[in-house]
Amino acid sequence: MKYLIAGTGGVGGSIAGFLSLAGKDVTCIARGAHLQAIQTNGLKLKSDLKGEHALAIPAMNAEEFNGKADVIFVCVKGYSVDSITELIKRTSHDKTVVIPILNVYGTGPRIQRLVPEVTVLDGCIYIVGFVSGAGEITQMGKIFRLVYGAHKGTQVAPGILEAIQKDLQESGIKAEISPDINRDTFVKWSFISAMAVTGAYYDVPMGEVQKQGKVRDTFIGLSTESAALGRKLGVEFPEDPVSYNLKVIDKLDPDSTASMQKDLARGHESEIQGLLFDMIAAAEEQGIDIPTYRMVAEKFTKH
Repeated sequence: MKYLIAGTGGVGGSIAGFLSLAGKDVTCIARGAHLQAIQTNGLKLKSDLKGEHALAIPAMNAEEFNGKADVIFVCVKGYSVDSITELIKRTSHDKTVVIPILNVYGTGPRIQRLVPEVTVLDGCIYIVGFVSGAGEITQMGKIFRLVYGAHKGTQVAPGILEAIQKDLQESGIKAEISPDINRDTFVKWSFISAMAVTGAYYDVPMGEVQKQGKVRDTFIGLSTESAALGRKLGVEFPEDPVSYNLKVIDKLDPDSTASMQKDLARGHESEIQGLLFDMIAAAEEQGIDIPTYRMVAEKFTKH
């Protein structure tokens, strides 16, 4: 199977690095100094799970890649999704599957509308991974879990989901085929939204959310409100979503921060629209009261 990673940041770079270490056929799409460093020195992976490696992975920008891929992992930020539709159209064949791995909800259906002729699944990931230098990816902690699946009504050629799972598992990634990917992507959105928004609001790493007090209470408030939205939208949670979010946050490296928080701190473009304001808009549309979300939004609203 030929894998194409569209967006070689913390998530895409980690997937690419793990696949490459297992001898899988993987190509990276990147740009700028990050791309140049990968082309010159290989992709540097600093991983708590795999150690340190310099990997000679083929890397190029979206315009230069002219092959076909069996699996395209879309790992760009939410605000860049529209920019990779031409790449998807050009590099897909009739059995290609596209797996978006984004922090925002509804990405699979959104990409499917943009490329109706390609099979688009949906996915989410649990990992602490980030670009730690040009051409360098750091993966922290012991959690690397990738969940993916087809939305109701999406037809996938037999055996493809299982073949991807086998490759990922052989690469050391905990891969799960979801029976309800709409639920699982909502659960991830709820968690990342609460995590990123809490961290950015107080400007603290996750260790502060792991302690009793106002920071953790804010995280609980945000999780409670997004759970109410999920229930209104018909999401059937496998366990109490607030308890689940706390369980996940408590397993994270205490020094870790969300990518949205890092981007805001550096003055870069961030996913704050998808992780904060889209949550508020969706809740208001459903008539859900969200006082904690409104409180934190005050800090990030341009007056």
